[in-house]
Amino acid sequence: MLRSRDWVLALPVTDDGRLVMVRQYRFGTRDLSTEAPGGIMEAGEDPRVTAARETEEETGFAGGRARVLGTCAPNPAIQSNRCHFVLLEGVRPTGRREPDEHEEIQVLALSPKAALAEALANPAQHSLALLALYRLRDERPDLFS
Repeated sequence: MLRSRDWVLALPVTDDGRLVMVRQYRFGTRDLSTEAPGGIMEAGEDPRVTAARETEEETGFAGGRARVLGTCAPNPAIQSNRCHFVLLEGVRPTGRREPDEHEEIQVLALSPKAALAEALANPAQHSLALLALYRLRDERPDLFS
């Protein structure tokens, strides 16, 4: 069994309805993946705090109202952790990015509909990032029209 702390995927939405995403190379699939920003929670940390921190570190966007949309078990057959999906509404660019040493991230601001279409077209798409988009669509269908 693989043990890890819980993860968070953030769904940062700007005031004009754009979804802030990251595109990065994933070594497992040897391909680019467009995903929600996210990362591993610190021990005892609230998922909303992790989502805000990871979003600003990876994208340079911050602020807004945070709420948890749901939680899943990434792979309960071999992993003990959970992944939390957090909606951040009303984020704005701060210009303060602090990606990890080996992270090469392209920041995108897409319509949620375009982000979902891109995810569905990519056979190497990160499955949890796709699930996060579906959670967003269920919670805020107005963003996808």
